[in-house]
Amino acid sequence: MFTGLVEAMGEVVAREARPPGVRLVVRNAKIAGDIALGDSIAVNGCCLTVVECSSEDFRFDAGEETLSRTNLGRLMEGSRVNLERSLQLGDRLGGHLVTGHIDAVGSLDERHDDDQWSKFWFRVPKQLTRQMASKGSVAVDGISLTLVDVEDERFSVALIPHTLLVTTLGQLQVGGEVNIETDLLAKYVERQLAGSLE
Repeated sequence: MFTGLVEAMGEVVAREARPPGVRLVVRNAKIAGDIALGDSIAVNGCCLTVVECSSEDFRFDAGEETLSRTNLGRLMEGSRVNLERSLQLGDRLGGHLVTGHIDAVGSLDERHDDDQWSKFWFRVPKQLTRQMASKGSVAVDGISLTLVDVEDERFSVALIPHTLLVTTLGQLQVGGEVNIETDLLAKYVERQLAGSLE
């Protein structure tokens, strides 16, 4: 489990073919110095397992399923990623409960910058917006955000200067793809309601 509070940005320093998947090498000395083999790290919100680590970087194997359902398949050498270590019992839960299991890839539909603040509109599959409500939570590339407006196939979020500075969203341009994870509780509520209608 994760909170959706990004700890740091990392850089993809290598992408090694490991058919049918790839091995991603990510560099961030702050995170690397405090992880161990087998740890779970959210990379752009996607839960991956550390398969090798050093004092400066760490490596993940991403399989065919992960590459096809997330934006990780499009990462190249030099790409920036959001990083968060897994939640430990007793930690503060400053964001919301995030599993690291991506529901779909969305894209930035509109970006409205107002000085150092921004409002982003993301386009997503319609089935995801059924699990969203204004003032609810969503994880975008692993970042816990509060929903502002929700429409049939898109939603908006308001971004503060800090979020734009310390996450990959600051550099995201219209058309850019992001990993989307809807709120865990909303999924269960939707499932229960669907079952009561049968």
